[in-house]
Amino acid sequence: MAFEHILWSEDKGVATLTINRPERLNSLNTEVIAEMIEAVDSIRDGTCGARCLLLTGAGRGFSSGADLSASGGAGGAVGKGPIDAGKVLETHFNVLLERLFALPVPFVTAVNGPAAGAGCSYALAGDIVLAGRSAYFLQAFVNIGLVPDVGSTWMLPRLAGKARAQAMMMLGERIPAETAAEWGMIYKVVDDAALMDEAMAVAQRLANGPTRALALIRSGIRDCMDKSLTEGLMVERRNQMVAGRSGDFAEGVMAFLQKRPAAFTGK
Repeated sequence: MAFEHILWSEDKGVATLTINRPERLNSLNTEVIAEMIEAVDSIRDGTCGARCLLLTGAGRGFSSGADLSASGGAGGAVGKGPIDAGKVLETHFNVLLERLFALPVPFVTAVNGPAAGAGCSYALAGDIVLAGRSAYFLQAFVNIGLVPDVGSTWMLPRLAGKARAQAMMMLGERIPAETAAEWGMIYKVVDDAALMDEAMAVAQRLANGPTRALALIRSGIRDCMDKSLTEGLMVERRNQMVAGRSGDFAEGVMAFLQKRPAAFTGK
């Protein structure tokens, strides 16, 4: 696949997607999102054999969010009368978010520098989120008279709690990486220089893991967050049936009995 706005590589079971507009702090327009969807779909459709996705940004930032100056961005029609600022969400931004959540493989994000607006949403959508010490998370919508989108009002209260999420959205203040870790928004903060190495190590570990079980873990957590205990137990029961029929389960048990590392294949 050839792309203009993203970098895409595969190595040892890990597909790395890098948003590549460093001159615009990796701001997002419909062209960027369309390429990201195409890349992510290659994992879903099996044309890419990766067993983990790693998402990051080129240069000094993860993503500054929607490109307000672009015709394909949320602000392209400003000054031309009333617009439907949510249309591009329906056609592009939300499509990508749902594709990321529906991936059949684990998903890691390496957050370098600012993750703002839609960029904040994509950064926090990772199953495991690592951030460099200079990174920060920002819900800046209120500063331009908009509301948080791309799943922010769904994700942030679940990650940080209602009080913190609401203040973050209504005050439009930067949340440093260290604070995000304290609030439970992300997994870990690492030195900037070590970010990609640590993120790749995590992604490699997941790529070598039992892919079906990992996919069921990521979907099971989301399924259970809004369910009763009884409903959650039913989700676990269903997922355990599926995982128990996988080749990786058979290999895991055999490796345990033989006292050796398991050689999972994702089958």
